[in-house]
Amino acid sequence: MTTQYKRILLKLSGESLMGNDPFGINRDTIMNIVRQVKEIADLGVQVGIVVGGGNIFRGVSAQAGSMDRATADYMGMMATVMNALALKDAFESVGAKARVQSALSMQQIAETYARPKAIQYLEEHKIVIFAAGTGNPFFTTDTAAALRGAEMGCEVMLKATNVDGVYTADPKKDPAATRYKNVTFNEAIEKKLKVMDTTAFTLCQERNLNIVVFSIHKAGALKRVILGEDEGTLVHN
Repeated sequence: MTTQYKRILLKLSGESLMGNDPFGINRDTIMNIVRQVKEIADLGVQVGIVVGGGNIFRGVSAQAGSMDRATADYMGMMATVMNALALKDAFESVGAKARVQSALSMQQIAETYARPKAIQYLEEHKIVIFAAGTGNPFFTTDTAAALRGAEMGCEVMLKATNVDGVYTADPKKDPAATRYKNVTFNEAIEKKLKVMDTTAFTLCQERNLNIVVFSIHKAGALKRVILGEDEGTLVHN
């Protein structure tokens, strides 16, 4: 089976791990995601993952409006480490080899991020989960995903969302909204399509790192993206 991509960066939001729960990690949901990723890894695709922390920290941050921004961001980074460890455990439970690398030094629980080692793991077909964002406050996990995708030499960044692509309008509010099959970076800017934050989007455009927006909760969607089928929305130069 021929795949469209050989090395990808998958961006998972923390919220994608919650399922229908109000916060935290839903075991059935995380196992569903892990099985989808293992399926493409078994096809020979090298997979890096950046995961957010909103499922753990969002509720905390809502109660901490007066908190120093840098402190809040570091707390959010630690939440991503918790999610990364949960993903690693889930991957190992289905027989997939995974490694966690953290941008913050936490040697007792995760390796500190090192680009050469991460590339080695990918080449060994281990799934590499990048935690703690960029290791710096004021940057989103979207930006961390764009950065790691560029550093790893990935061919594409797959942004997993709850919607199966980029639409002309919010499909939940406008039944006439249609999905873009593909759109250029410049068109996305002109039409003010909210693909991801500006810093991450600009980095992807400059590094010629295409983005595919798709639904992680749609059965078989990840595999169809990898096989180059009409799934999600491709954002390209």
